[in-house]
Amino acid sequence: MGDKGRRSAVRLTARGAIALVLIGTLAGYVLATLLDMPILVGLSFIGSCLVGVTLVNPRELLSLVVTPPLVFFGATLIVELGRALGKGSVAQALALGLFTSLSAGAPWLFAGSALVLAVAWKRGLTGNVRELRDELRAGVDVPRPRAPKDQTFAPEPEGYFEPKVYGSPRTLDE
Repeated sequence: MGDKGRRSAVRLTARGAIALVLIGTLAGYVLATLLDMPILVGLSFIGSCLVGVTLVNPRELLSLVVTPPLVFFGATLIVELGRALGKGSVAQALALGLFTSLSAGAPWLFAGSALVLAVAWKRGLTGNVRELRDELRAGVDVPRPRAPKDQTFAPEPEGYFEPKVYGSPRTLDE
């Protein structure tokens, strides 16, 4: 019954894992505010990072590895914007809140990013990097529109840069 080689059937896309980390971090902010325990923000960030990198499809590890700092900043921005809206000077309150929260969260951000990188490395991140490098070296064949043989340039479609003028120009007398 207990097959050790068996893996979880749940697999997330990179977008799903990123959303999981964002929602987990936002939930940590809510719990930290309700329980007055700021450590919950960092713990929820690290926990959701670990769950996200464990459940993501192995072929999408590269997309997930680069996002924890952006997700942490996005969650902090949302929370601090919500806190700043009730203040007299929204911009000043937002700037001070972002500075304070990001400074306090820096160790957690570093730990979460390092954890994601370590787990992803163990799950096959090097293969993803190798595939990307091979694709970049080979060059991706991008289909281009066909142009006549005698045409040396492709004009832009009508109205792309300039508005199309309909009818004839009016004079001031009309």
